[in-house]
Formats: sequence, structure tokens, C-alpha cells
Amino acid sequence: MTRVWLPDPPEVLGGLPEGMVADVWTGGEPLPASADEVEFIVLPMRVAPETLTRVARLPKLKVIQLSSAGAEHVVSYVPDNVLLCNARGAHDAATAEWAVGVIVAHLRDFPRFITAQGQGRWDFAASQSVAGKHVLIVGYGSIGGAVERRLAGWEVTIERLARTARPGVLGMEHLHAALARADVVVLLVPVTDETRHLAGAEFLASMKDGALLVNAARGAIVDTGALLEELNAKRIRAALDVTDPEPLPPGHPLWTAPGLLLTPHVGGAVTQARDRAYAIARAQLARYAAGEPLRNVIGPRGY
Repeated sequence: MTRVWLPDPPEVLGGLPEGMVADVWTGGEPLPASADEVEFIVLPMRVAPETLTRVARLPKLKVIQLSSAGAEHVVSYVPDNVLLCNARGAHDAATAEWAVGVIVAHLRDFPRFITAQGQGRWDFAASQSVAGKHVLIVGYGSIGGAVERRLAGWEVTIERLARTARPGVLGMEHLHAALARADVVVLLVPVTDETRHLAGAEFLASMKDGALLVNAARGAIVDTGALLEELNAKRIRAALDVTDPEPLPPGHPLWTAPGLLLTPHVGGAVTQARDRAYAIARAQLARYAAGEPLRNVIGPRGY
């Protein structure tokens, strides 16, 4: 029998393939008694670093399956003999909905009107149309494709950039020229040594006056200090679902920065999120049981 650990009972995932037996592990200590036998772990969302270090080095462990697309919180702990797989695709729809939602909300000035509603004021003002805008997606993968599909019919121009160029997608060497063309810049890159603070002073200075920066990736992609300078100068605007630091502490200047629409990392937080992630985990368990190659392998060495 192949031993696996799951964050919930097997029936929540839709059952296990024949030949597998599961223990429920929610991420804390002590570890289940089967620690010396487990081969495949569907990792709970929050595991302390010291526990993760111990778990990643269990003697028979072969696979860690994440429920998130992001892996920066785990990848450095995974040794070379363990495969790390993410949940690519599970959160595409929800994250894309958030990105398109904040684009529409910002361009049509919804935050202004919500504030006026709370104050009982009829604050008529013209706003910008989404139609005609040039949208640049930086980090064009499955979520980028989902954003583009949801913008189809909005009469926008989509430009795509990714680490690896391919037909219809430019390489990152074209970044600064593309920034100068964009009315809206959507960040969807993973956190790596190359992308940390990608949106720094030079990146932001390359953006058009009045352009909108949308960060649906991770807070570390944006240099918070550089962004605050641009926001306080009222040269660009931003919509952030993620921040650096995160959670944003009380009194942080981002709370009151002009032109900023801020949400508390809720891009993928929809009621179907767990089921979508578990569907991917269930499919991975079936592949493992059948001896087939796993999908979404990003480690042990990262993206």
C-alpha cells in the first residue's frame, strides 16, 4: 500500500486510487505515526518553516503537491530527491476575475463612487472606458490566458510577455518598450531571483502617465517604496491584491496612498477554491498510483 497524507479525509478529495491509504495531516506537530512510510503529501496551506524542513526530508517521501500556484514559500525547503508540484490551473478563473474586476473598477472610478455613497453624496463624474485600452500581461501563462479570455469582447489590445518567447508572446527583453505602450499592466509572474522587485523604479518610470499597475502575483514582485513614490506623485495608479509586507500592518503608507485599490490577497479566495485544488491533487494521485508522469512539476529546483 502507498501511504499518502492529505489535509482532509480522502472522501473530501473524492476518494483514493486503489492501493493507496491516507492519513489526515493538517500541517501541525506531532506528525502522523506513518512519517517513515509516507510517499506523497498534499501539503496543507499553512505549515511552519521548521515543520516543513522536517517533512521535506522524510525518508520515503517522493512528492509534495501544493494547493496553490505559487511555490516560493516551499521551494527552498525541498531536497533534490522530492518532486514539488503546484496547482497550476486551480485558481486561474478566480484570479482572472479579480484582475479584470479591478481593471474595470479603477478605470470606471468605482472606489470614488463607493466613497460618495457612504457619505450620502451624488458625486457625478466622467470616467475612462475600458474599450480602447492597451493591456500588457507580464508573465503570460495559464492565468494570463484566463485574463485575456475574460477581456475578449471589451475592445482592448492585449500584449503578452513571458520569460520564454513563443508565437504571440514576447520575451522579457521587450519589457520596457512594452511598458511604454501599455495603459494597464497586469503582473502574473512567479517569485524568483529574477522577478523579485521586477516592478522597481526603472520599471515604474517606463509606464505611461496615468497607467494602471495590477499586481495579481506576489507582493515581492513590486518594490513598495518605488511604487509609493509614483502613487504619491499621482503619476500612475495601482490595484494590489498582494503587498510587501503582507499582511499590510496598521499605519503602513500603502493604506492611504492615492490612486490605490487594495484587497487583502483574495484573488483566489472563492468558495470553490478548495474543490478546484483538490481535483488537481486527486488527478495527481491517480497518475502516481498508475506510475504515470506527474504534471505541474516545478521543483525541487523551482520554476
